[in-house]
Amino acid sequence: MDYLGAQGYWVCTVVAVLSFVFLAISGQPITGVLILLFYYLGGVGVRERSRYAAAMVSLMYLLDTIFAPGIVRILISALLLSNLRATWIAAGWRLDSEEAVLPPRLGETLGDKLADLFPMWLWPKVRILYYVFSASFLMIVVFGLMVARWHAGSGS
Repeated sequence: MDYLGAQGYWVCTVVAVLSFVFLAISGQPITGVLILLFYYLGGVGVRERSRYAAAMVSLMYLLDTIFAPGIVRILISALLLSNLRATWIAAGWRLDSEEAVLPPRLGETLGDKLADLFPMWLWPKVRILYYVFSASFLMIVVFGLMVARWHAGSGS
């Protein structure tokens, strides 16, 4: 479970940074920053075993994959879904069970500090803000997709 949490953090971080770069290059830096925050903070939540964050990043990425499919997107969607599944399973563990015991968080390398220590420090500070931001952002994206589909259907 801990490995999948770290993997989910790195997948979300890579998606956040690459999305930001591509959107900034295409002249959409504000959207790029919003996507960067959505996926990076979602990755922090995934690392900290938040079912909500895992569900949000999986849902948003699946929506994006449906409208712009590709092999890499499908593979990343599968990784994010596996993180969602692992987070959901781990949430059902009894706190006193052997499965619930987490390995110690490392801080020896920069990668360890970014994936192990930083999310543990950041998530309690941004958790509520992320809940509000991600729900609002998802509603805006879905509304935008509905409007775009309506315009395409009406021939405008």
